[in-house]
Amino acid sequence: MTRPVMKNIFQNRLVHLFPITLVLAAGLCAAANDAVNPVLRPPKGAQVAIVVFEDLQCPQCRRVAPILEQASKTYKIPLMRHDFPLPMHNWSYEAAVMARYFDATSKELGNDFRDYIFSNQLEINPQNLRGYAEKFASAHKVAFPFVVDPQGKYAAEVNADRDLGKAIKLEHTPTVYIVSSRHPDKPYVEMKDSNQLYSLIDAMMKD
Repeated sequence: MTRPVMKNIFQNRLVHLFPITLVLAAGLCAAANDAVNPVLRPPKGAQVAIVVFEDLQCPQCRRVAPILEQASKTYKIPLMRHDFPLPMHNWSYEAAVMARYFDATSKELGNDFRDYIFSNQLEINPQNLRGYAEKFASAHKVAFPFVVDPQGKYAAEVNADRDLGKAIKLEHTPTVYIVSSRHPDKPYVEMKDSNQLYSLIDAMMKD
């Protein structure tokens, strides 16, 4: 067989193999995406987002919260807040349940309550937490019942968030991720230092 003929046969085989290679590559990317916990993906309609697991009694969470909110506004990307009350804190779980109660009116109100708790964190204790919640409810013209969660619905939501954190082996609060649908090979990155936040977002927003 002559060299030109062998060359043509080789090129034809490459042409036929190329689409198969593309399909395999796409399949590998899809598999990588499927392996990522859904909590580490941007919400529908967004390509990049900030995800935070926070404890309302955690001092570092209090310090980081406004930084994350400002970054969310600056980049116009979602900030996905998850409750992760730690067992060593004596009122954070109850505060998270209260936040879920306000979430039921609107997510914005629930997050406003979380920020309100952070702003008063140093003065709050198990005995006066309800008083702070009642004051917040009154200021926002929202009823605050004597029994906040009679059916355990809001506690279940807090537990579900905590389970999400455990599923990704969360070890501390705040734990912050920048998540992106633009990088299948590296769909999320953890923020170790708040000074890195903007550079991490810039990197994840690049195509």
